[in-house]
Amino acid sequence: MVFKVSLVATSPIDGQKPGTSGLRKKVKVFKQPNYLENFVQATFNALTPQKVKGATLVVSGDGRYYSKDAVQIIVKMAAANGVRRVWVGKNTLLSTPAVSAVIRERAGADGSKATGAFILTASHNPGGPTEDFGIKYNMENGGPAPESITDKIYENTKTIKEYPIAADLPNVDVSAIGVTSFEGPEGKFDVEVFDSADDYVKLLKSIFDFESIRKLVSSPKFTFCYDAMHGVAGAYAHRIFVEELGAQESALLNCTPKEDFGGGHPDPNLTYAKELVARMGLSKSDTGGEPPEFGAAADGDADRNMILGKRFFVTPSDSVAIIAANAIGAIPYFSSGLKGVARSMPTSAALDVVAKSLNLKFFEVPTGWKFFGNLMDAGMCSVCGEESFGTGSDHIREKDGIWAVLAWMSILAHKNKGSLDGNSKLVTVEDIVRQHWATYGRHYYTRYDYENVDAGKAKELMEHLVKLQSSIPEVNKIVKGIRSDVANVASADEFEYKDPVDGSISKHQGIRYLFEDGSRLIFRLSGTGSEGATIRLYIEQYEKDASKTGRESQEALSPLVELALKLSKMEEFTGRSSPTVIT
Repeated sequence: MVFKVSLVATSPIDGQKPGTSGLRKKVKVFKQPNYLENFVQATFNALTPQKVKGATLVVSGDGRYYSKDAVQIIVKMAAANGVRRVWVGKNTLLSTPAVSAVIRERAGADGSKATGAFILTASHNPGGPTEDFGIKYNMENGGPAPESITDKIYENTKTIKEYPIAADLPNVDVSAIGVTSFEGPEGKFDVEVFDSADDYVKLLKSIFDFESIRKLVSSPKFTFCYDAMHGVAGAYAHRIFVEELGAQESALLNCTPKEDFGGGHPDPNLTYAKELVARMGLSKSDTGGEPPEFGAAADGDADRNMILGKRFFVTPSDSVAIIAANAIGAIPYFSSGLKGVARSMPTSAALDVVAKSLNLKFFEVPTGWKFFGNLMDAGMCSVCGEESFGTGSDHIREKDGIWAVLAWMSILAHKNKGSLDGNSKLVTVEDIVRQHWATYGRHYYTRYDYENVDAGKAKELMEHLVKLQSSIPEVNKIVKGIRSDVANVASADEFEYKDPVDGSISKHQGIRYLFEDGSRLIFRLSGTGSEGATIRLYIEQYEKDASKTGRESQEALSPLVELALKLSKMEEFTGRSSPTVIT
């Protein structure tokens, strides 16, 4: 079929500056006339011509409400902008890590490679007609667009006057695998719908010893549960855990992707992953049965993960440290060693201690996966993570929830090599974590999220905390007045990062109070919500004494929690007597 290109007049949108998380708004905002189209065209205009004309683009996402409409719009605009072909995951489903894998690994029948992708996701935010939608652009390395591109996109959205679209192009059937070809003013244009899992699973099988994990899964001593929270991870769960690793179908929970995530909030933490938390024996209500040995959950676009043992929660900060400490022995991909490790600044210093002990290069970066991507592209980092349930490695340029689950299953398989047969006791998730604490010390850690706070009040709170930092002696007077049993503040600052790869400087990345005993209080404004501001408060207490690493987290952290809330005047500024979520 031959299609025509028409120009549609438009006017600038009242957008927001897209970060590495892209643009996130309520569905009703994206459904406004020309809203999505303006952002897509602003992105095309921000790219160099060779990344658009004659190029191959991936367009898919987590399957949330409005994704199917958005894919058809972007396909028609890609055709009008001279793109040669678009690759779409079947039913528009591709996890964010799978998109990165497809960009980096997939080759078309003619040898074509993708130069970038539009990913349709609002990550761990709810979906549905009254909930959130999002879009972001990833580059040819498989990672999020850098600031130089997102800045251009933002500027373009403020000046755009028109966009081209192949309006008469029929909608592509995204439920059927195959190639649909069209002819346009600039020549041939193809849309290929392909299997969402093939390329990603192939990559994972090159990283992990699937046979070793299969032996673990087949052992009667080992039981597990995987909760996709009705997100896109469900498109991979059956293939990986049941078909490849031999697990029972009953091990999968909420693994049917749904546009509204089953009415839930697809954020894998102890608050929102209620079913899994109950099944693992961690909820107040007893489910009655014996919990599985291992549990894990994913968020909406499957880049985040939560790791649980039987009646045991593994903090994301501990998780990345334990993966790094065991990677060389347990994961074939790392058998020749780690190039380096990195964490986001708010993440606990558990990884720092491992890096020091194993003599690894270590980097502390601002929040945002692009900072890890730079280090990985330069061959400086193998394993990285952030406290917000994101863990990954240099196999792709996004965090990868299923990768983290398979990393943990690999560690469990490695630790249980000699104990799956006979009467030997299984080495459990809790055993592995407690052994890690005995070796490296424990970083007691919690995060308080205050969501949808009035943006002006949130800014005032941050300004108050910065002002306090001008005199450390004065801060310590206040500290001792609140809690005399807390160590003195050694230093306080606003975190600033100079990228060792490109020399770029990132300022105002979070407010830090660093204590003499290694404890930390960190305050950050987060941009991952679609409304208001989110204040994140991170509280960390380091304990080297092995006899004191078994305390309840709440008890160990209570002095610092009280101090943080009073020092920041949290209730006074926000009007909130408690956080929305505690992790």
